[in-house]
Amino acid sequence: MSEEDADDSSKTEDASSKKLEEARKKGQVPKSTELPHFFALLMLTVIVAIFIPVTGKQLTRELTRFLAQADQVPTDAGGLGNVLMGTTLHVLLFLSLPALAMVVIALVGGTVQNGIVISAESLIPKLSKISPLTGFKRIFSVDSLLNLLRSIAKLAVVGSISLLMLMPAFDAVDHYVQLSLAALLTETWHLAIRVLIAVLVSVLIIGLADMLYQRFKFAQDMRMTKQEVKDEYKQQEGDPMVKGRIRQIRMERARQRMMANVPKSDVVVTNPTHYAVALKYDPEKMDAPMVVAKGVDEVAARIRDLAKEHKVPIMRNPPLARALYATCDIEEMVPAEHFRAVAEIISYVFRMKGRKLG
Repeated sequence: MSEEDADDSSKTEDASSKKLEEARKKGQVPKSTELPHFFALLMLTVIVAIFIPVTGKQLTRELTRFLAQADQVPTDAGGLGNVLMGTTLHVLLFLSLPALAMVVIALVGGTVQNGIVISAESLIPKLSKISPLTGFKRIFSVDSLLNLLRSIAKLAVVGSISLLMLMPAFDAVDHYVQLSLAALLTETWHLAIRVLIAVLVSVLIIGLADMLYQRFKFAQDMRMTKQEVKDEYKQQEGDPMVKGRIRQIRMERARQRMMANVPKSDVVVTNPTHYAVALKYDPEKMDAPMVVAKGVDEVAARIRDLAKEHKVPIMRNPPLARALYATCDIEEMVPAEHFRAVAEIISYVFRMKGRKLG
């Protein structure tokens, strides 16, 4: 198995939205060349069905007027030039609307599949695009062979349908010979419309089938390996090890800030060994006591050591210590259900320090 085959076989994951977005920025989108052909043919059918009769009549009137007044046309260079310029402008004016319609439908055919795709990167010249070796490989690649076969199949289908629609006309040659020029043009116009509509339906079916195939092929080409998915995840979300280290640093800093609050607290409620909760209360600024630090096991021991070091009273109340630890976050007021128990401890501590509750 070749390395390329091995790489293709390892691409088992669907393309991520990030990869699809990056591909779109580069102008890489699933694109069918058959749908623009359908829209061009659709506009051609509209032109034949609507614009040609109207434009034909206008051109006929214009040319008839010109020929009817041929004896009055000045033969000098300036006069003849003015007449020819005026006639040309009238003809161009009649043809401008169909031409504009063709331009618009060409733009619609390119944008209906994927919306408007603007990519400056696709305009940057690349040496690989002009490399003879790269061009040779592209011409004789499997994709080129498949495109050739699809084109031949499409021509065969469209040609067969056109021939089937024209067969009745071949059998009615005697009928067409007996028609006047105006009637013959009208019959030909009707026949052209029928052929175009039949071909239009077949090209639409081919275009939709090709669009589905191109989307499927594009999805296959954009598939990713498991390693590519992991690498992209790391780029977007960050390396799990780095994220874990950052989270650890943040927790350590938060713990340091918490420990810095212990010396400023009024009392530490303990379990006495497993839980420790430091409380602070300022009657003038707080509506209720606040939890400024809490911890279990080693953190609780550190809180008790800091409290002893800074002569912060330590009160043993296992139920209250466990309840405050479970229900209160750091810098959060004590819940109402624990007001009574906390108030008794705060009152005792304030009386011991000679402070007033308010």
